[in-house]
Amino acid sequence: MHEILFQDDHLLVLDKPSGLLSVPGRGPDLQDCLSARVQEAFPLALVVHRLDRDTSGVMVMALDPETQRALNRQFAERTVEKCYVAVVAGSPMASEGLIDLPMRKDFDQPPCHKIDLVAGRPARTRWRLVERQGDRSRLEVRPLTGRSHQIRLHLATIRHPILGDPLYAPPEARTLSDRLLLHATELSLTHPGTNSRYTWSSKCPF
Repeated sequence: MHEILFQDDHLLVLDKPSGLLSVPGRGPDLQDCLSARVQEAFPLALVVHRLDRDTSGVMVMALDPETQRALNRQFAERTVEKCYVAVVAGSPMASEGLIDLPMRKDFDQPPCHKIDLVAGRPARTRWRLVERQGDRSRLEVRPLTGRSHQIRLHLATIRHPILGDPLYAPPEARTLSDRLLLHATELSLTHPGTNSRYTWSSKCPF
């Protein structure tokens, strides 16, 4: 079950578990999701952004349309700062890096995305090595853009797929974890009601 990290008259900050959709999917069997559960207790709650089903961590929802518009604007203008922890296969040679590879939906393999240097939308991900752990490494990852599957695809493209990733990891990396080892550990934004900068954190569960 999700945990409420912060609550006031304007917004909710939630700790989403892995395996739970952020919003309803297509079909009657995909209606259980974080937004639906939250709206049972907070009927006015509105979606602002999403985390992948298998990604856990910090997620914000608005409690009124004005707050939703203000938060959407911050995400669009990229003033929201997000930090993730990922455990990936292998050991990067460098201690940090910037992945700047445009991407788009892969219409031949939905729901996957792919790198497309010509028709892709800009996508930039900054990463830093936290710890080498034998056959795997722990990274701190900061997406500078907000494309769907961005972190997963970018890390897989540099040959360090996230362990447990059913879409982008090869079988040997996919089977090393029973869940996707990607967690949204920190979210920073300007509170629309107070105009103050807030940072919320969620402890990484792996």
